[in-house]
Amino acid sequence: MTKDDLAKEIANKTGVEKAEVVKTIEALMKTIKSSMVKGQNIYLRSFGTFVVKKRAKKTARNITKKTAIIIPEHFVPTFKPSKEFLIAIKDKH
Repeated sequence: MTKDDLAKEIANKTGVEKAEVVKTIEALMKTIKSSMVKGQNIYLRSFGTFVVKKRAKKTARNITKKTAIIIPEHFVPTFKPSKEFLIAIKDKH
């Protein structure tokens, strides 16, 4: 499902114009991104949590050059679905 498909689906279910739904989706994504850049986690009950996780410094291998490289510590965005969400998916698949 694309962002456009999502906007159509929400517009059909709510009766709100698709253009307004697209603006809302864009605002939601922008807010989530800016909050996570600041290091804040986003908690959405019965859906899941967007979390910023710290990855430790590690040594990796470049197999083509057969050398070791150091990957510095860094932060990555992750999503952890809620228990309700996980159960709903497990029941359907």
